Amino acid sequence: MLKQDDPTKCTAAKLIKFGLATQVRKTIHATVVLHPFAEKTVLKKDKDLVDSITAVDCSWELAQKVFARNFLGFSRKLPPLLAGNPVNYAKIGKLTTAESIAATLFIMGLDDQAQEILNKFKWGHTFFELNQDLLKDYSSAETEENISEISHDYGIMPVF
Repeated sequence: MLKQDDPTKCTAAKLIKFGLATQVRKTIHATVVLHPFAEKTVLKKDKDLVDSITAVDCSWELAQKVFARNFLGFSRKLPPLLAGNPVNYAKIGKLTTAESIAATLFIMGLDDQAQEILNKFKWGHTFFELNQDLLKDYSSAETEENISEISHDYGIMPVF
């Protein structure tokens, strides 16, 4: 956590508080690093490559600077999704750390863990309601091209 946002709205801090995440200082090789500017998109098969998911909690205003650094692990971006959080509601790609981790878990086929994370937030159900069909389709995608086709079919395109 880089502590760049309002601490009362920090979803990463809440996940740590409830024991659903751990704060780390360095990434490891066997992790998916959620990176909004990565070349590759997270796919279900990435689950077989890693032991963990690493999300860098930072302000969207400072994201380009933060992600200019190199992180160990497999850098992956999320496919286009709608934010369910009250700050960026329905904005494409402006997800909280909790939404990003939950989306990754869902795409990797770990639905129960994804639900457990978002159950800690009053608005968590909104994220799944907005993206339910998208997440199901993304979780069945086998290639980057499939992700692109799904996004196109839904009429949403990545913002980065």
